[in-house]
Amino acid sequence: MKKIIALGILALSIAGTASAQVKPEDQIKYRQAGYSFMAWNMGKIKANLDGEYNAQQVQAAANAIAAIAGSGMGALYGPGTDKDIGNRKTRVKPEFFQNMEDVGKIATNFNAAAASLAKAAAEGDKAAVQKAFGETGGSCKACHDKYRAD
Repeated sequence: MKKIIALGILALSIAGTASAQVKPEDQIKYRQAGYSFMAWNMGKIKANLDGEYNAQQVQAAANAIAAIAGSGMGALYGPGTDKDIGNRKTRVKPEFFQNMEDVGKIATNFNAAAASLAKAAAEGDKAAVQKAFGETGGSCKACHDKYRAD
């Protein structure tokens, strides 16, 4: 248990340090790029599920999603990234920064869903990928519904 707590503290301190080293406008730019890349890969998986299924393409896309989801993107929500900066626009709602415990739960669920998607894709079972894909999309939607402005 002490190891888990120590790892959690280490992860938070690294995330805090990372956000302190990146300008707020760049934090917004980088997190938007990460989400755009994940969305593109979700689209590739959806196309495979709706059409001819290519297990290698699905696995590559699922691995990319899981990698980005587990990359520590929380560090890109540092102070000052709750509003537009210069020409860098953000759609994150202020409530995001006021409900960090809830955001943490949503992020944990998303990371777990993305990891499950990658695992299902590695096994190559289209039905399992379909289920995991739905769960991953649902975990994205959970955050968008609460904390993303239209």
